[in-house]
Amino acid sequence: MAVVLHDVAPQTWPLYEPFVATLDALGPVPLTLLVVPDYHHRGALAAHPRFRTAIETRIARGDEVALHGYFHSDDRPLRPNPLDLLRRRLYTHEGEFAALDADEARRRLERGHALFAALGWPVDGFVAPAWLMNRAARAALADLPFRYTSDPAGLIRLPEWRPLAAPSLVWSARSAWRRRVSRHWNERRLRRGADQALIRLGLHPIDLRHGEVRAFWLRVIRELLPERRALTKGAWLRRAA
Repeated sequence: MAVVLHDVAPQTWPLYEPFVATLDALGPVPLTLLVVPDYHHRGALAAHPRFRTAIETRIARGDEVALHGYFHSDDRPLRPNPLDLLRRRLYTHEGEFAALDADEARRRLERGHALFAALGWPVDGFVAPAWLMNRAARAALADLPFRYTSDPAGLIRLPEWRPLAAPSLVWSARSAWRRRVSRHWNERRLRRGADQALIRLGLHPIDLRHGEVRAFWLRVIRELLPERRALTKGAWLRRAA
Protein backbone atom coordinates (compact mmCIF):
# COMPACT_ATOMS: atom_id res chain seq x y z
CA MET A 1 0.00 0.00 0.00
CA ALA A 2 1.05 3.56 -0.64
CA VAL A 3 0.05 6.26 1.85
CA VAL A 4 -0.12 9.47 -0.16
CA LEU A 5 -0.42 12.93 1.41
CA HIS A 6 -1.88 15.42 -1.07
CA ASP A 7 -1.47 19.21 -1.05
CA VAL A 8 1.64 19.21 1.13
CA ALA A 9 2.79 22.80 1.66
CA PRO A 10 3.92 25.10 4.47
CA GLN A 11 0.29 26.14 5.02
CA THR A 12 -1.01 22.56 5.33
CA TRP A 13 1.87 20.81 7.06
CA PRO A 14 0.72 21.73 10.61
CA LEU A 15 -2.44 19.68 9.96
CA TYR A 16 -0.41 16.71 8.82
CA GLU A 17 2.30 16.73 11.49
CA PRO A 18 0.34 15.05 14.34
CA PHE A 19 -1.02 12.40 11.97
CA VAL A 20 2.45 11.69 10.57
CA ALA A 21 3.80 11.32 14.11
CA THR A 22 1.06 8.76 14.83
CA LEU A 23 2.03 6.81 11.70
CA ASP A 24 5.68 6.87 12.72
CA ALA A 25 4.70 5.20 16.00
CA LEU A 26 3.07 2.33 14.08
CA GLY A 27 6.31 1.32 12.44
CA PRO A 28 7.99 2.01 9.10
CA VAL A 29 5.32 3.61 6.90
CA PRO A 30 7.10 5.52 4.13
CA LEU A 31 4.95 8.28 2.68
CA THR A 32 4.53 9.79 -0.75
CA LEU A 33 4.36 13.56 -0.21
CA LEU A 34 2.67 15.51 -3.01
CA VAL A 35 4.35 18.88 -2.50
CA VAL A 36 3.05 22.15 -3.97
CA PRO A 37 5.83 24.72 -4.61
CA ASP A 38 3.67 27.85 -4.14
CA TYR A 39 0.36 26.77 -2.63
CA HIS A 40 -2.48 29.09 -3.74
CA HIS A 41 0.12 31.79 -4.52
CA ARG A 42 0.72 32.17 -0.77
CA GLY A 43 4.50 32.04 -0.71
CA ALA A 44 7.25 30.00 -2.31
CA LEU A 45 9.21 27.39 -0.36
CA ALA A 46 12.24 29.67 -0.06
CA ALA A 47 10.31 31.66 2.56
CA HIS A 48 9.63 28.61 4.74
CA PRO A 49 12.87 27.10 6.09
CA ARG A 50 11.09 25.12 8.83
CA PHE A 51 8.94 23.37 6.26
CA ARG A 52 11.93 22.60 4.05
CA THR A 53 13.72 21.08 7.03
CA ALA A 54 10.66 18.97 7.85
CA ILE A 55 10.50 17.61 4.30
CA GLU A 56 14.23 16.88 4.25
CA THR A 57 13.81 14.97 7.52
CA ARG A 58 11.00 12.94 5.93
CA ILE A 59 13.12 12.18 2.85
CA ALA A 60 15.90 10.95 5.13
CA ARG A 61 13.36 8.58 6.74
CA GLY A 62 12.50 7.08 3.36
CA ASP A 63 9.59 9.25 2.23
CA GLU A 64 9.22 10.33 -1.39
CA VAL A 65 8.48 13.80 -2.75
CA ALA A 66 6.37 14.21 -5.90
CA LEU A 67 5.54 17.47 -7.65
CA HIS A 68 1.86 18.35 -7.20
CA GLY A 69 1.16 21.19 -9.59
CA TYR A 70 2.84 24.50 -8.97
CA PHE A 71 0.17 26.75 -7.45
CA HIS A 72 -2.62 24.18 -6.93
CA SER A 73 -5.20 26.68 -8.09
CA ASP A 74 -7.11 26.98 -11.35
CA ASP A 75 -6.95 30.62 -12.41
CA ARG A 76 -7.92 30.21 -16.06
CA PRO A 77 -11.35 31.38 -17.29
CA LEU A 78 -14.05 28.80 -17.89
CA ARG A 79 -14.95 27.78 -21.40
CA PRO A 80 -18.66 28.14 -22.29
CA ASN A 81 -19.63 24.49 -21.92
CA PRO A 82 -21.27 22.48 -19.11
CA LEU A 83 -18.42 19.95 -18.88
CA ASP A 84 -15.92 22.68 -18.04
CA LEU A 85 -18.22 24.01 -15.32
CA LEU A 86 -18.67 20.50 -13.89
CA ARG A 87 -14.98 19.57 -13.85
CA ARG A 88 -13.43 22.89 -12.90
CA ARG A 89 -15.95 24.45 -10.51
CA LEU A 90 -18.30 21.78 -9.13
CA TYR A 91 -15.81 18.88 -8.92
CA THR A 92 -12.93 21.14 -7.90
CA HIS A 93 -11.64 24.71 -8.00
CA GLU A 94 -8.03 23.51 -7.97
CA GLY A 95 -7.56 21.67 -11.28
CA GLU A 96 -4.53 23.76 -12.16
CA PHE A 97 -3.50 21.75 -15.24
CA ALA A 98 -7.01 21.35 -16.66
CA ALA A 99 -6.91 24.42 -18.92
CA LEU A 100 -3.28 25.54 -19.37
CA ASP A 101 -1.74 25.93 -22.80
CA ALA A 102 1.34 23.84 -23.60
CA ASP A 103 3.86 26.63 -22.96
CA GLU A 104 2.46 27.52 -19.54
CA ALA A 105 2.12 23.87 -18.54
CA ARG A 106 5.74 23.24 -19.51
CA ARG A 107 6.90 26.36 -17.68
CA ARG A 108 5.26 25.30 -14.42
CA LEU A 109 6.49 21.72 -14.70
CA GLU A 110 10.04 22.84 -15.42
CA ARG A 111 9.98 25.39 -12.58
CA GLY A 112 8.75 22.80 -10.11
CA HIS A 113 11.29 20.19 -11.17
CA ALA A 114 14.14 22.73 -11.08
CA LEU A 115 13.10 23.96 -7.62
CA PHE A 116 13.11 20.46 -6.14
CA ALA A 117 16.44 19.71 -7.82
CA ALA A 118 17.95 22.90 -6.35
CA LEU A 119 16.74 21.83 -2.89
CA GLY A 120 18.31 18.41 -3.36
CA TRP A 121 14.94 16.64 -3.27
CA PRO A 122 14.80 13.63 -5.60
CA VAL A 123 11.58 13.69 -7.62
CA ASP A 124 10.28 10.96 -9.92
CA GLY A 125 6.57 11.75 -10.00
CA PHE A 126 4.20 14.48 -11.05
CA VAL A 127 0.56 14.36 -9.91
CA ALA A 128 -1.79 17.00 -11.30
CA PRO A 129 -4.11 18.62 -8.75
CA ALA A 130 -7.44 16.76 -8.79
CA TRP A 131 -5.80 14.42 -11.36
CA LEU A 132 -6.93 16.83 -14.11
CA MET A 133 -4.66 17.30 -17.12
CA ASN A 134 -5.60 18.49 -20.57
CA ARG A 135 -3.85 17.36 -23.76
CA ALA A 136 -1.44 20.28 -23.69
CA ALA A 137 -0.30 19.44 -20.18
CA ARG A 138 0.10 15.76 -21.07
CA ALA A 139 2.24 16.68 -24.06
CA ALA A 140 4.45 18.92 -21.93
CA LEU A 141 4.82 16.26 -19.25
CA ALA A 142 5.88 13.61 -21.78
CA ASP A 143 9.05 15.58 -22.62
CA LEU A 144 10.24 16.09 -19.05
CA PRO A 145 12.27 13.77 -16.78
CA PHE A 146 9.42 12.41 -14.66
CA ARG A 147 9.07 8.64 -14.30
CA TYR A 148 5.38 8.53 -13.45
CA THR A 149 2.12 10.36 -13.04
CA SER A 150 -1.20 9.04 -11.75
CA ASP A 151 -4.96 9.25 -12.11
CA PRO A 152 -7.86 7.83 -10.06
CA ALA A 153 -7.37 4.36 -11.58
CA GLY A 154 -3.66 3.93 -10.93
CA LEU A 155 -0.10 4.92 -11.74
CA ILE A 156 1.07 5.76 -15.24
CA ARG A 157 4.64 4.96 -16.17
CA LEU A 158 6.35 7.68 -18.20
CA PRO A 159 7.37 8.37 -20.90
CA GLU A 160 5.40 5.51 -22.49
CA TRP A 161 2.17 6.36 -20.59
CA ARG A 162 1.79 2.74 -19.48
CA PRO A 163 -1.12 2.40 -17.01
CA LEU A 164 -0.65 0.26 -13.90
CA ALA A 165 -3.83 -0.47 -11.95
CA ALA A 166 -3.77 0.77 -8.35
CA PRO A 167 -7.13 1.81 -6.87
CA SER A 168 -7.17 4.91 -4.71
CA LEU A 169 -9.21 5.57 -1.59
CA VAL A 170 -9.98 9.26 -1.16
CA TRP A 171 -12.50 11.29 0.84
CA SER A 172 -14.52 14.34 -0.10
CA ALA A 173 -14.76 15.86 3.36
CA ARG A 174 -16.07 19.38 2.73
CA SER A 175 -19.59 18.66 4.01
CA ALA A 176 -21.46 16.09 6.11
CA TRP A 177 -23.27 14.56 3.13
CA ARG A 178 -20.00 14.25 1.19
CA ARG A 179 -18.40 12.50 4.15
CA ARG A 180 -21.30 10.02 4.40
CA VAL A 181 -21.02 9.18 0.71
CA SER A 182 -17.23 8.96 0.95
CA ARG A 183 -17.36 6.48 3.81
CA HIS A 184 -19.54 4.05 1.85
CA TRP A 185 -17.55 4.55 -1.35
CA ASN A 186 -14.21 3.97 0.39
CA GLU A 187 -15.36 0.87 2.25
CA ARG A 188 -16.55 -0.59 -1.06
CA ARG A 189 -13.35 0.45 -2.82
CA LEU A 190 -11.29 -1.16 -0.08
CA ARG A 191 -13.10 -4.49 -0.47
CA ARG A 192 -12.88 -4.43 -4.25
CA GLY A 193 -9.18 -3.57 -4.14
CA ALA A 194 -8.24 -6.49 -1.91
CA ASP A 195 -6.76 -8.47 -4.82
CA GLN A 196 -4.83 -5.56 -6.36
CA ALA A 197 -1.05 -5.48 -6.17
CA LEU A 198 -1.09 -1.88 -4.91
CA ILE A 199 -3.76 0.15 -3.16
CA ARG A 200 -3.32 3.88 -2.63
CA LEU A 201 -4.59 5.76 0.40
CA GLY A 202 -4.96 9.39 -0.65
CA LEU A 203 -5.24 11.82 2.26
CA HIS A 204 -5.96 15.54 2.06
CA PRO A 205 -5.38 18.20 4.73
CA ILE A 206 -9.11 18.73 5.27
CA ASP A 207 -9.46 15.04 6.23
CA LEU A 208 -7.59 15.74 9.45
CA ARG A 209 -10.07 18.41 10.51
CA HIS A 210 -12.72 15.70 10.92
CA GLY A 211 -12.32 13.04 13.60
CA GLU A 212 -14.33 10.41 11.72
CA VAL A 213 -12.13 10.74 8.63
CA ARG A 214 -8.89 10.67 10.61
CA ALA A 215 -10.13 7.60 12.49
CA PHE A 216 -10.99 5.89 9.19
CA TRP A 217 -7.50 6.37 7.81
CA LEU A 218 -5.82 5.13 10.97
CA ARG A 219 -8.07 2.07 11.11
CA VAL A 220 -7.42 1.16 7.48
CA ILE A 221 -3.66 1.61 7.80
CA ARG A 222 -3.55 -0.50 10.97
CA GLU A 223 -5.64 -3.22 9.29
CA LEU A 224 -3.53 -3.29 6.13
CA LEU A 225 -0.07 -3.15 7.71
CA PRO A 226 0.02 -6.85 8.75
CA GLU A 227 -0.91 -8.02 5.25
CA ARG A 228 0.59 -5.40 2.93
CA ARG A 229 3.98 -3.78 2.69
CA ALA A 230 3.89 0.00 2.96
CA LEU A 231 6.03 1.74 0.35
CA THR A 232 6.12 4.88 -1.73
CA LYS A 233 4.64 5.07 -5.20
CA GLY A 234 8.09 5.44 -6.72
CA ALA A 235 9.41 2.40 -4.85
CA TRP A 236 6.46 0.29 -5.99
CA LEU A 237 6.96 1.43 -9.57
CA ARG A 238 10.60 0.31 -9.47
CA ARG A 239 9.45 -3.14 -8.31
CA ALA A 240 6.62 -3.45 -10.85
CA ALA A 241 7.27 -5.39 -14.04
